[in-house]
Amino acid sequence: MGDRRIGVDVGGTFTDVTLSLDGELVTAKVPSTEDQSEGVIAGIEKACEAAGIDPETVSEFSHAMTVSVNALLEEDGAKTALVTTDGFRDVLEIGRQDRPSLYDLSAEKPTPLVPRRRRFEVSERTTTDGIEEPVDEDEVRAIAAQLRELDVESVAVSLLHAYAHPENETHVADILRDELDVPVSASHEVLAEFREYERTSTTAVDAYVRPAIDHYVSHLTDRARDLGVPQPRIMQANGGITDADTVRRNAVTTVLSGPAAGVVGAGSMAADDTGGHDGLVTFDMGGTSSDVSLVRDGEAERTTEGVINERPIKTPMVDVETVGAGGGSIAWVDAGGALRIGPRSAGADPGPACYGKGGTEPTVTDANLVLGYIGESTSLGGELSLDADAAYDALADLADEADLDGPLEAARGVYRVANANMTRAIRSVTVERGYDPRKFGLAAFGGAGPMHAASIADSLDIDRVVIPRASGVLSAYGLLAADEKRDAVRTYQRSLDAVDPDDVDAVYEELSEELLAEVSNREAATVRYSADLRYAGQSFELTVDVDRPFDTADARERFAAAHESAYGYRADESVELVNCRVTTTVERSAPPVEYDAVGDPHKGSREAVFADDVRETPVYERTKLPPQDEIEGPAIVEGDESTIVIPPAWNVQVRDDGTLTATVSDT
Repeated sequence: MGDRRIGVDVGGTFTDVTLSLDGELVTAKVPSTEDQSEGVIAGIEKACEAAGIDPETVSEFSHAMTVSVNALLEEDGAKTALVTTDGFRDVLEIGRQDRPSLYDLSAEKPTPLVPRRRRFEVSERTTTDGIEEPVDEDEVRAIAAQLRELDVESVAVSLLHAYAHPENETHVADILRDELDVPVSASHEVLAEFREYERTSTTAVDAYVRPAIDHYVSHLTDRARDLGVPQPRIMQANGGITDADTVRRNAVTTVLSGPAAGVVGAGSMAADDTGGHDGLVTFDMGGTSSDVSLVRDGEAERTTEGVINERPIKTPMVDVETVGAGGGSIAWVDAGGALRIGPRSAGADPGPACYGKGGTEPTVTDANLVLGYIGESTSLGGELSLDADAAYDALADLADEADLDGPLEAARGVYRVANANMTRAIRSVTVERGYDPRKFGLAAFGGAGPMHAASIADSLDIDRVVIPRASGVLSAYGLLAADEKRDAVRTYQRSLDAVDPDDVDAVYEELSEELLAEVSNREAATVRYSADLRYAGQSFELTVDVDRPFDTADARERFAAAHESAYGYRADESVELVNCRVTTTVERSAPPVEYDAVGDPHKGSREAVFADDVRETPVYERTKLPPQDEIEGPAIVEGDESTIVIPPAWNVQVRDDGTLTATVSDT
């Protein structure tokens, strides 16, 4: 039967599926369901039926979901308690002194995931040098009794300096695990890194989403077993997959599962099509939101600091910027009369007005229909036909509210505002990080991304847009190509001038052994070492790769070069080592994909709006475009999962694997 891999990514509107077998790539879309596992199983069955195979013949199942991030955004996670050191009960509320809205007198801090009545203190004391006061077991058992009375569903334990000396925290966690029948997240297991607020926040997030992840993954595993499909391997925020049991123990690692898979997919399918540029800006526009990131040297940019719903999370993750502007994002008029897009979405049910499922509010998808970028004959997801009259009615109501001249003018406004939102997101991952977007190509995917990509590229002076073969389901394809990854970190604060390289190597050796003991294939695993460094007196760090054995001079030079690239200068200050990081990777090869176009690609034409002109625009079927074919804009290319809009002054070439490359015309 060969290598038959299936990848399933759950989005806010659709659940996307890719199935690779014998060089063929079969794709499918089904509406996302409230119980995400139902849509996942339905998608697997649809893809297998289309391929003419039995699900029991699938050899590997990889999965990305939104369970944890939905719990954070909707604030409906577990009833969580926090146990911390005496005097640190309120660290979640105190946070940091930095204020994102410095001049907003009405700004409010987010409500802590753990309210004060469920935060408990223990009389213990640990310093960076060791344990000064041990744990009182009776006190911890008394806290456990109170937690039982409160019917908590999860517990986070974050004791002072447990990253350096976890003995007390381990003792507390062990007692709570013996006394309670709920998951317990210990900070030294979640994030063995200094900074109390971020460590406690990350541990609280892990505890908050852990019951939901545990229930979902267990439920999905059972459903997959009933279908005859292997146990799912889960995409993590770091851009790598791991086994289901690992994510059930480390739930916080799944917070950006889907967006990470999309960036990995872009890196796998489009990274060699940069046209001499420095890399690719990845642009994933789905039904609910849009995600942007960078791929350089074939690898996704990563960070160790993220924020979801104003809650800091410090875990290795693909560096993704998200805006609430997707195909289903609802257009509205604010109190000042300005047109706004999102973050509220029509979702999959009832969906945009044009879905004909009862939705009446105008969305970006409705605007694209009115502008002619998609038509009534366009079949979204391969099965959903569109209701143009409903879209016009919704945009007409918006035009009246915004004082615009009819539904067409409202659609133009929705399209421009949505593009402006996404342009700002791209600037945040390029210009604000010291990169010139003009030196990058734009890889567009997601169900709606290719409709907006060329227009966004124009506004950023980007002259190359890459639309991968499976652009509408690229996150699902990324699951087939993702490597197995595991990360570990430990704070080890020393001045590089005084550090003993042998001691640093001992830390790296211990961390790497911990990870290698967990990988699926130790012999195939590679180990990557990095360090968080800063100039003395700085309150932030930069992460640079380091070699083994550890070389202080080499680390200092790499940090100085990274600092100069990020901030434009080097300093004469001494350099401090802050954290040691290790990543283990078991590489997987992307499945081979053959492209064979058969038939006449020309489907007809329809009127479409470009700038202020209405143009009769040819429409092509993507799967029938022959390799090396060239198309001059304006044109529209339709597929089951996405539609590509090619404006005037742009040309498109078809690559041998079916990927489309759009470039600005010379004329």
